[in-house]
Amino acid sequence: MRSRRARVVTLLCALTAAISLAGCGLVSSSGTFHDASLPGGDRPLDGAKLTVTSKSFTEGVLLGKITATYLAAAGADITDLTGAPGSASSRQAQLNGDADVLWEYTGTGWVNYHNETEIISDPGELWQRVHDVEKRDHNLEWLPPANFNDTYAFGTSTPTADRLKVKSLSDVAALPVPDRTFCVDDEFFSRSDGFIPMLEKYGIPYNTANGVPSGNVTRMDAGVVYTATAKSSPCNFGMVYTTDGRVKNLNLVVLDDDKKFFLPYSGTAVVRGEIIDRYPQLRTLLGTISERLTDQLMQELNGRVDIDGEDPADVAYNWLKSEGLIE
Repeated sequence: MRSRRARVVTLLCALTAAISLAGCGLVSSSGTFHDASLPGGDRPLDGAKLTVTSKSFTEGVLLGKITATYLAAAGADITDLTGAPGSASSRQAQLNGDADVLWEYTGTGWVNYHNETEIISDPGELWQRVHDVEKRDHNLEWLPPANFNDTYAFGTSTPTADRLKVKSLSDVAALPVPDRTFCVDDEFFSRSDGFIPMLEKYGIPYNTANGVPSGNVTRMDAGVVYTATAKSSPCNFGMVYTTDGRVKNLNLVVLDDDKKFFLPYSGTAVVRGEIIDRYPQLRTLLGTISERLTDQLMQELNGRVDIDGEDPADVAYNWLKSEGLIE
């Protein structure tokens, strides 16, 4: 998923040792997460040495900081390599054995890492397919996914949703042509699984008189789409990411993809096979985090960083503490 927001970069140096990691920009940020302990002082990972990495966008860093903080509280000696540039460096570090735990997205695994084009709309089925191929090809264990799905969607302002009486993309398709106005970024417009195929799926083909005329579509930077959608100008409907903090901050309504066009991008903790075998307690510990993560929660946590300017390490620590997972 997030390789769509932060382009996959070509690795210019091998990520095969700590010095190589630093040379590629995958620099340890050890010490940037807060010290804590589990309630009651339990240390199920006492003696374990683990490296946690993440991608560099806000949600990836947050998930990495939550994981580093929690596993360290459980007794592990954590090397923090969160914030790796692009998708490729964190992924390659894990493939090389230089990183042990990484949060990924099922859609990313399916499309970007295995070049699959089949659209699997059921999140559980997609996770199972990705889980099996990753275990077979790379000995990576994709743990059961969290309860959030950071995928493409269309949003609208609350007043516009009320005025047009829309809750789903099928409702949008039933509107008069002049009301079918969209804001999208260039990449989403041109993707093979993006805007134009979506319109076809919903029976309102692009650049047709009874579908979505080209004049009804405004292409702009992805960040501007949110504010344009909130103002309902120049569009009633804008492309959003479902866990983006601006969805909540701008009081946008996310429309139901009722025909299941968009591929699920369920957040999933991925652990190297030999590590999960050595420390099977990671299944329970990471599961404790996963089961608490929802779209609404991720919108809130992302917003604390992107909108309120809080440090991801602080947000991670405060959330874990509020959940009673650390003390």
